[in-house]
Amino acid sequence: MTKLSDTQALILSAAAQRPEHIALPLPESLRGGAAAKVVGAMLAKGFLEEVDADTRKGEPMWRETGDGPGVTLVATDAGLAAIGIESEDAPSAHRGADVVPSDAPATDTPSQPETEPKAHTPREGTKQAQLIAMLRAESGATIEEIVAALDWQAHTARGAMSGALKKKLGLTITSEKVDGRGRVYAIRD
Repeated sequence: MTKLSDTQALILSAAAQRPEHIALPLPESLRGGAAAKVVGAMLAKGFLEEVDADTRKGEPMWRETGDGPGVTLVATDAGLAAIGIESEDAPSAHRGADVVPSDAPATDTPSQPETEPKAHTPREGTKQAQLIAMLRAESGATIEEIVAALDWQAHTARGAMSGALKKKLGLTITSEKVDGRGRVYAIRD
């Protein structure tokens, strides 16, 4: 798995939650030269890409290019994969780029924007995938069982359930007290 700094992971996680995976605004604590250095490294690794900003949509601008509205930063599929999220569409294709796969049927009308964002699915073999498997098991899992299996702190397990699973992936997590086990969490579809 790709090693990310906390700041890089924060930028990519925020971008994954925004429309069109736009990485701006950057965290409040990241300013000036530090911001340029972090973004430069992420661009070099292919985690972010610069694309033309659509100021009509109110997209934030990363820098001016001198010949147009400037550019914004968008998380790439590689960037999303680095935080355990598989994107179903590339940001450049999502933004209506002129690149059309050779096997794609020709259309005369532009595609309409989707009403719902595509669901993200975790990559297999990740701790997030292990957590989902534990919660989907018939018996569910307690915080203690998750901590032992994934070598996480209890607050990390709770945060993953409420943040990544509920908010990002839209899974429904239930909890109930079970005699002899304590509070048991489960995903019920």
